[in-house]
Amino acid sequence: MRLLVQRSGKASCTVDGKITGKIDSGLVVLVGFTEGDNSETIKYLVKKLLNLRIFPDSNDVMNLSILDYGGSILSISQFTLYADTSKGNRPSYVKALSGDKSSKLYDEFNEELRKSIEVETGIFGAEMEISITNIGPTTIMLER
Repeated sequence: MRLLVQRSGKASCTVDGKITGKIDSGLVVLVGFTEGDNSETIKYLVKKLLNLRIFPDSNDVMNLSILDYGGSILSISQFTLYADTSKGNRPSYVKALSGDKSSKLYDEFNEELRKSIEVETGIFGAEMEISITNIGPTTIMLER
């Protein structure tokens, strides 16, 4: 499982001209799954994500988590996080988990997050337009 985490101001997801999720501040999290990912993997990375200290404290030092700082999460499914270009210029996605399995894990991931924080989402498998105001910019990869 891979999470690409971006500290953001306003962010939104649009599908077919309609906004499916938007936040005013917090984190945009791109989520990808691979073989072997399960509930344990999800719980581990949710805990790591919620405790990741990438928001500024009163001294402008990245020392606060999303839970300390406030805000919400825009969660977007992203199988291309498992792109492999080692054999040429056309990416291979064989390490990305199949759609049915990924969809279930993505739903479970979002439900686990919602136990602690407000979560907005895109639509799994849809062609999405993502608008992100990346603050910092701060972009962190988490994986297990």
